[in-house]
Amino acid sequence: MSPLILTRRRFLQSASVAAGAALPGWFEAEAKDTPKPRIPLSANDRPAVALIGCGGMGRYDAKLASVFGDIVAICDLDEARLDETQKQFPAAKRYRDYRDCLGHPGLHAIINATPDHWHTFINLAAVRMGKDVYSEKPLTLTIDEGKRLVKAVRAAGTVFQTGSQQRSDKRFRLAVELVRNGRLGKLKHITTSLPSGPHGGPFSPSTPPATLDWNMWQGQTPDIPYVKERCHGTFRYWWDYSAGTLTDWGAHHNDIALWGLGLPLSEAGPVSIEGHALRDPVPGGYSFPSTFYVHYRYANGVTHTCRTVQTEGGSGNVLDPKTPPAQMSNGVLFEGSEGWIFVTRGKIEASTPAILEEPLSQRTWSAYVSDNHMGNFFDCIRSRKAPICDAEVGHRSVSLCHLGAIAIRLGRPLVWSPSREQFLVDREASKLTGRKQRKGFDGNDVWG
Repeated sequence: MSPLILTRRRFLQSASVAAGAALPGWFEAEAKDTPKPRIPLSANDRPAVALIGCGGMGRYDAKLASVFGDIVAICDLDEARLDETQKQFPAAKRYRDYRDCLGHPGLHAIINATPDHWHTFINLAAVRMGKDVYSEKPLTLTIDEGKRLVKAVRAAGTVFQTGSQQRSDKRFRLAVELVRNGRLGKLKHITTSLPSGPHGGPFSPSTPPATLDWNMWQGQTPDIPYVKERCHGTFRYWWDYSAGTLTDWGAHHNDIALWGLGLPLSEAGPVSIEGHALRDPVPGGYSFPSTFYVHYRYANGVTHTCRTVQTEGGSGNVLDPKTPPAQMSNGVLFEGSEGWIFVTRGKIEASTPAILEEPLSQRTWSAYVSDNHMGNFFDCIRSRKAPICDAEVGHRSVSLCHLGAIAIRLGRPLVWSPSREQFLVDREASKLTGRKQRKGFDGNDVWG
C-alpha cells in the first residue's frame, strides 16, 4: 500500500465535534436573509422543459424541475424507460432521437441525464439551438470536450447548470466559507474519499433488449456486442463510457475540494498528478479499477489525495463504525495548520467545537448562495445570471477527475499546466485528454 494513503492517519489523535444534521445558529440566521429562487406565479412564467435520458436520475431531476417549469417532452433510446417516464409525465411528447426532441415547439430548456459519454454531444447541440441546459455530472467524457463546451456556452450566453448539487448544500457551503476565510489557518491538505466501485466479470455478450437502440446508445464509443453490464446502471464502471466512482462521486467531492481551495477558475487545477489502481480489473469485466488513489499537488503548495474507501456495495456505507468518519467516510476533509473540517451529505465535523460554532466576524470571501440547485437553475433562466455551478466550474471539477483517471491508466507521475490545460512533455498523456470518435459521430454536425 502506498504511503500516500496512510498520511491522513495522523489526525486520528485529534478530538472531533459532530454537528450532525444541525448547523451553527449564526450560519442559519444568515441564511434566512438570503433571497431564495423565485417560484413561478403564473402558467406563462413556467418554462417548457425536455428531459433527455429517462433513467432514475433523469426522472428524479424532472420531478424537481416540474416545480418550476413544465416537462413537455421526454426522450430516451429505450422505449421501456420512456414508458416508465410517461407515467410520471403523461402529457409530455415522446422522442427517441435527441435532435428531434430539441426541435420541440416552444422549448426553453433541457435536462440532460444521459450516460456520461452522451453529455457533451447533446449539450453542444442544445446550446447551439439557444436552449438553457441542466446537465448531470460528470459534465464530460474528456477534458477536450469540456474545453469545447465552455467555449460554446460563452459564445451563446446560455444558462448552463452542472448537476453538482452539493454546491447548493448548506453544510458544504459552510465548510468552504470557513476554509477560505482562514478558520483552519493555512490550508495544507485535502482528502476526498469516494465509495469503491464493483469488481466483477468477465461478462458475456447477449442480445440487446428489443426496446433499446444499442447502436445509438454507444454513440462515439467503440462498436461492440451488447453486454448487459455495460448499459443501464453500471455503464460508469467502464473506461469507454466513464471512469468509475472517480468521475461519479469524484465529480461531487473534487468539486468541493476545488471550491475550498479557492484558486482562480482559470488556474483551478493541479500542477502534478500521480495515481494508481489498488486492484486490477478482471479481464472482460468492469474496466475501470474498483479501488484506487490519486495524489495531486497545486501551485500554492496544497496537496490533495482522492481515494476510495472500503464500502459495502459501493454505497458509501462505512464497514467499521468505530473508525472516525474523517478517516473512512465518503466525503471531503480539509486540513489546515489550526485544525480540520470534514463534510459529507447530512454531516459536518471539526477538530474543535469553536471551528464551527464561532461566527465569521470578518469575511474576506463569501460563497455564492444557493439552497436549491434546480431552483437556482430556473431562477437564472429568468435573470440570465450565471448559476452556481456553470459550465466552466463543472468542466474544471471533472477535469480534476479526468486527470486522476489518466494518471491511474498510465501509472506514472504527470505534470499539468492548469492555465494552458495541457500536459507538459508527456505525449501519451496528452492523447488521453480526448478520445477517438466512432465513424458517424465524428463530423462537424456534432463538434462544429
